[in-house]
Amino acid sequence: MSPRVLVLGGGGFIGRRIVARLCREGTARTVAAGRRAPRNPDPGVESVALDATDAKAVADGIAGVTAVVNCITGDPQTIVESARVLFEAAARCPHPPRIVHLSSMAVYGKQTGEMDESAPLRPDLNEYGAAKVAAEGFASRYADAVSLRPGIVYGPDSPLWSRYIAQLLMSGRLGDLGDEGRGICNLVHVEDVAGAVVRSLSAPDVAGRAFNLSMATPPTWNDYFCLYAQALGATPVKRISRARLLWETKVLAPLLKVAAGVSRGSARVPPPIRPWLLELCRHRITLRSAAAGQALGVAWTPLQQGLAATAGWYLGTGSGPAAN
Repeated sequence: MSPRVLVLGGGGFIGRRIVARLCREGTARTVAAGRRAPRNPDPGVESVALDATDAKAVADGIAGVTAVVNCITGDPQTIVESARVLFEAAARCPHPPRIVHLSSMAVYGKQTGEMDESAPLRPDLNEYGAAKVAAEGFASRYADAVSLRPGIVYGPDSPLWSRYIAQLLMSGRLGDLGDEGRGICNLVHVEDVAGAVVRSLSAPDVAGRAFNLSMATPPTWNDYFCLYAQALGATPVKRISRARLLWETKVLAPLLKVAAGVSRGSARVPPPIRPWLLELCRHRITLRSAAAGQALGVAWTPLQQGLAATAGWYLGTGSGPAAN
């Protein structure tokens, strides 16, 4: 009988790619789970509704599976509670499954410089980062867990790092940020993340290990914005001053928040530039991901290729404002 893999969060951005990758490889029967049963075009995928914070539902869901992929997203409480429930339920199984746990580079907190997997985890970045550290704590106490720490996951369908950024670039509100954009943008294509997950399900000698996922030579945020803008045709790329960024975050952002509430999220209201994005753009941390290449055989998507495909997707969806 072929292996059976349960993907928790199988309806999300990364979860959908993992499910699709499993289907293409055809080595396992796949179950996509979400709070609502995920829609999936592949008839070979079983879709189930499962509350990842419900201990009984999770225990029933993992019964008889060979492996579990945990890519649950949400608020910090959901991230921590779903991890606790999963790893405690798995530990009680007669044949505990391998669990591939999607963590984040946020576990390194506010540290700067080069980070490999031996770097200490620090919950001092924000509430999201603290939740990811706590979730990895549960993973570290489970014998057959593999934790993956992606950087900035971009690619077609990425709501944050591809759609949101494209909207700001196309409207001329984001571009070369000067000193404010010289932090490191640890990009990783979503297909590379999916590939790392699938390989982690059966790779030997990886149980109990964690792996950073980021392209080998990541660009600065300024470089990312400029290259993505060029792929989108949003040129010439504007130089955005510090004064303009302060106006965006201190004056315009609150007004846009009010407007979005009045219009109930209408697409006609442009998105604000969020303060946490500018903090990331200044953060000089570089993920070292050689271990993932060696142990999991991950080959990183070239940036120009990834951005071309992402820009083609975005322009084809018509989901953003026209360029000014």
